[in-house]
Amino acid sequence: MSRRLPGWPAKPDSRAVLGDAADAAEAASNSRVLDVVARWGFAVMALLHIVIGAIAVALVLGAPGQAEPTGAIEQLAANPWGPAVMWSGFIGCAGLALWQLSEATLRARHLPRGKRLGKLVSSGFLAIAYGSVGFTFASFAVGVRSDSGDSTAAFSQALMNRPLGAPLLIGLGLTVSGIGVYFVVKGLGKKFKEELRHFEGTHRGHLVSGLGVAGHVAKGAALVLTGLLFVIAAATDDPGSSTGLDGSLKALQHHPFGPYLLLAIGAGFVAYGVFALIRARFGRM
Repeated sequence: MSRRLPGWPAKPDSRAVLGDAADAAEAASNSRVLDVVARWGFAVMALLHIVIGAIAVALVLGAPGQAEPTGAIEQLAANPWGPAVMWSGFIGCAGLALWQLSEATLRARHLPRGKRLGKLVSSGFLAIAYGSVGFTFASFAVGVRSDSGDSTAAFSQALMNRPLGAPLLIGLGLTVSGIGVYFVVKGLGKKFKEELRHFEGTHRGHLVSGLGVAGHVAKGAALVLTGLLFVIAAATDDPGSSTGLDGSLKALQHHPFGPYLLLAIGAGFVAYGVFALIRARFGRM
């Protein structure tokens, strides 16, 4: 058994070193710069939801378009300030993804074990989602463009060609639909008020609450439909039919009351976008 000689420095505790490093990283994640960039990322995502909603409404009127993030980004890239908008969107989404990652890891370590796991899953998923949108912005900025529906179908096809591909695709679909159900429950239960208390008890607060309910329910319904397309694609051995959000919304057009539902979802996405803009400015980070 070795003994430390008098005057020699004590061997640092590895847990203490890691704890200090985590504390330093958490302090950095609480910086004003990341807060501003993450709020800008929320605003970018809000704008995308508004554009997606507008495209969905236009589909009902017979206009072409892709009612999903890639289609919305394509619309934004078509203006004279396209490259600057693309890089600005990339920076905002990257900052928002980094902030969500810090939520899932650095700040979640202070929560009880059960809540810690839930935070890891929810914020971790959002970090990946925002990061992928940021990657799409960067791709458009450098001139590389793709169709989200085709990419989703290709991914489904590749997954189906692997062992246990069909169960995995069904699991993915159920996960996406489950997230959709979560949004519906969050909207109907007005649980989003925990993120935005600035207008609590005011007349404007009722309007903001209405936007939040309509937006969360519409987004949840769209995600449920998107997840169902994955499940149907696996069940029918037709991975090409899983074309993401755009495909799920366009599929509504072929049903008797589909156009009305598509119109309602489109309006709901616009409501969610307006709510998210308010969240970006006044919400708790």
